[in-house]
Amino acid sequence: MSSVLYDAPGPRARARNVLYSVLFLVVLALGVWWVVDKLNEKNQLEWALWEPFFTESQAWTTYLLPGLGETLKAAGLSLVIALPLGALFGIARLSDHAWVRVPAAAVVEFFRAIPVLILMLFANQFYSEYTGIDSEQRPLYAVVTGLVLYNAAVLAEIVRAGILSLPRGQSEAAKAIGLRKGQMMGSVLLPQAVTAMLPAIVSQLVVIVKDTALGGVMIGFSELLIERRTLASNYSNVFASFIVVAVIYVIVNFILTSLASWLERIVRRGKRTTGAVVGAAAVDDLSTGAAAGAPATPDGVPDGEPGDGPADGVPDGGGGGGSGGRT
Repeated sequence: MSSVLYDAPGPRARARNVLYSVLFLVVLALGVWWVVDKLNEKNQLEWALWEPFFTESQAWTTYLLPGLGETLKAAGLSLVIALPLGALFGIARLSDHAWVRVPAAAVVEFFRAIPVLILMLFANQFYSEYTGIDSEQRPLYAVVTGLVLYNAAVLAEIVRAGILSLPRGQSEAAKAIGLRKGQMMGSVLLPQAVTAMLPAIVSQLVVIVKDTALGGVMIGFSELLIERRTLASNYSNVFASFIVVAVIYVIVNFILTSLASWLERIVRRGKRTTGAVVGAAAVDDLSTGAAAGAPATPDGVPDGEPGDGPADGVPDGGGGGGSGGRT
């Protein structure tokens, strides 16, 4: 049996695939064993190093959970601000007016070209010298500013690409019924492009969550990774704390991607039709008027009912004779 892309593997190919899979699992098991052996040699698997994460709540309530809260706060604020800005600049780049399109393109390309860390450092210095923001809140403002400027530019390209991916007939149909450019964008193009943009938007949200760690390393933002450093200095479990923080990041990003997949399914299901197919018998019933809701003739008798001459195949005698002319 074959498919469009390739022929189905035969007995020899299946045996070879099984052999490759077994070899890969063996190599993977050897690699895991080597890592565990090296960690054991360095005494990194001692229970005393891992015990604070399982028996002491202070490791979570004092360090990890507050750091995770700051990480999610910065990521949430950045997304809430960057998403509408990105949509605005993405739509502006599709404008018919050069005075709107060119400045929007310049802004997007400028902030896409600058590393997000430099934006955070610049924002932190700006807030320090030209604003009265408290020093404790300044790192949060700087991190959010850097993430917003960079990710708004990236999201603008995602929005623009999502709109351009739609068939040209959508725009032409909207123009044909007299919609203006703004109405066409808000009522026709954007609702359809959301489904295509969701995976890219979610992957950018994952990037935002991870990029908050840059603010902790460089400007002292109290996010998850910087709180891990404090925890490791108190419990002397550097490697164990790195593993636990990595697992937390994996869980958070997995939840985000799962929620996005669920939302995407909901959106696609809302756009799906019933898919009902009218069979041949139903078509015949519709054509003879036997189906429910058949249109009535001018004399009040449904088309195709007994008593209507043309439907019975017998002339109705001009409508005046009743049954006298029937056999």
